[in-house]
Amino acid sequence: MRFRPLRPASAPDSALIAVADPPETMRAAVIDATGGVEVLHQASVPVPSPVLSELLVRVVAAGINPIDAKTRSGAGVSGSIASYPAVLGFDFSGIVVKSPYESHPLPPGTPVFGMVPFPRSGGSYAEFAVVPSQSVARKPSSLSHVEAAGVPLAALTAWGLVVETAHAHEGQRILIHAASGGVGHLAVQFAAYFGAHVTATGSAHNASWLRELGASVVIDHTTTRFEDVIADVDVVIDLVGNVHAQTGERSLKVVRPGGLYILVPTGSWPGYVDAAADAGVRATSFKVIPDGSALATVGRLLDSGAVQVYIDRVFDLDDAAAAHAELEQGHTRGKIVLRVSDD
Repeated sequence: MRFRPLRPASAPDSALIAVADPPETMRAAVIDATGGVEVLHQASVPVPSPVLSELLVRVVAAGINPIDAKTRSGAGVSGSIASYPAVLGFDFSGIVVKSPYESHPLPPGTPVFGMVPFPRSGGSYAEFAVVPSQSVARKPSSLSHVEAAGVPLAALTAWGLVVETAHAHEGQRILIHAASGGVGHLAVQFAAYFGAHVTATGSAHNASWLRELGASVVIDHTTTRFEDVIADVDVVIDLVGNVHAQTGERSLKVVRPGGLYILVPTGSWPGYVDAAADAGVRATSFKVIPDGSALATVGRLLDSGAVQVYIDRVFDLDDAAAAHAELEQGHTRGKIVLRVSDD
């Protein structure tokens, strides 16, 4: 007797469509060495092959994050790039091409979004990517691939900061620096969703928008020193660090005794732990965890309308260098996304 492969019981028929075998090569935005935006260029590279529990995904759109630009320039995670040319990028939204086994819950044809394990593997600035199956979730049905590609790294960072580290709750006072950026605008929404009183720093241009997202108070960092107008906050989420106007050092002055200071760009302030201890404040750094379960929760919040992702600009894959140049201007509201292929 011959047994037929199992069909995933929870998967809709539309997800069980046949997907053609991928080609041997693909378009990608790569670097041959670190440097300025000019080192990011187009190339034809081999399509990666998944092993064990990995998925092969056809990338429709790829999100751009500050860590991408830092890595391209020689900082970030550039020291862990094993060989060149290297395909950059962490975020993606796309379609599963190959699954680990026939009854896998994410069969070929499933729209998914998530994070690739760059630089351990090739990044998402390419037509195909290999990704651990536990680092992805089904794409929210209410979002396009371009919108979904702007979510994973920023949302998982914001979720980890606000929910898992700060434990946001009703009445808690949270200060979020650089609140209009990719991580910041989602952190504002998560904190407000869980009942925290949110103070956000940003520009006057973004003030009304940040209030719409849930910030109770918005401080224009170009005209007002935040320590002059707030005090005794429970948590500071610092997405700036000490590289600009001693934001980190000044933040310790507004945290209540025993409160929590969270530094995201840790390279900006090596001595933050000792400085926080001297101020009577708890301190920690944070690194994003590509958790598909948490991403699925975020996806449900996006589908419900409780949380929104804002896409500032969309560039084609061929224009990846221009997208990095735009990001490095430092005025992005929300996220910048690369359109890689057709949906």
